[in-house]
Amino acid sequence: MTSNDIFSDVDNMNPKKLKAFLDEQVFRFNVPGFIENDPIQIPHRFQRLQDIEITGFWVAMLAWGQRKTIINKSSNLIDRMGGAPYDFILNHKEKDRKAFLDFKHRTFQATDTLYFLEFLQNYYRQYDSLEDAFVRFMNPEEETMENALKGFHELFFDHPHAPQRTRKHIATPARKSSCKRLNMFLRWMVRKDNKGVDFGLWNRIKPNQLMMPLDVHVERVGRQLGLLKRKQRDWQAVIELTEQLKKFDPEDPVKYDFALFGMGLTEKQLPG
Repeated sequence: MTSNDIFSDVDNMNPKKLKAFLDEQVFRFNVPGFIENDPIQIPHRFQRLQDIEITGFWVAMLAWGQRKTIINKSSNLIDRMGGAPYDFILNHKEKDRKAFLDFKHRTFQATDTLYFLEFLQNYYRQYDSLEDAFVRFMNPEEETMENALKGFHELFFDHPHAPQRTRKHIATPARKSSCKRLNMFLRWMVRKDNKGVDFGLWNRIKPNQLMMPLDVHVERVGRQLGLLKRKQRDWQAVIELTEQLKKFDPEDPVKYDFALFGMGLTEKQLPG
């Protein structure tokens, strides 16, 4: 069955049929070839946990706009770190930050870059993994990442000189944000399979606690498949969509990000 068939017949579709179709699309898009044209290619250049975390986090925070531009900007950022992000974060001096004063991507400006550098340096001089920055705020049995995301936002800006303007780049459910970029980063770090796209390096967060990264592609396809009814693209919409996808796979609902995002990105014209 093609995507055109599935969209045109969505009103008559039973859950079993829809699950089968979505599973096919996960199989189609969750492959190493996905990496080549996606920002996830940046952390895939590294082997060390901290290098993957630092690049994955920063790339995810820059992930709005065209994927090619995101990849180019992220590559430029890593080049300014001498191609060794963890070593740079740990050991750079304040004077070394001058190399980042003209780095920008859309609304991400020098002030934001400098604060990211300061936070990451302070953090990694105390902790080995960014996973600690999320799990400290959640109970292991919690069903979602909501408290972890709220806590991470507060931790990130727990500094007397934290710029107010930078807060918009680290989303939080407390402001009803969909937290698309953070949820994408968490998917990269947590999901485990043998497909080679997601890293699955973190073990204290379960895949069934992850939330869907809700971007324009996922939203559009989710609505056309009847998986998302809420009009706003906000945190409640993320909860709604994730809960619907848990009906298809209670242990790994966010794997369907590959299906919804992939279809939304590649289909020239979806019916409806």
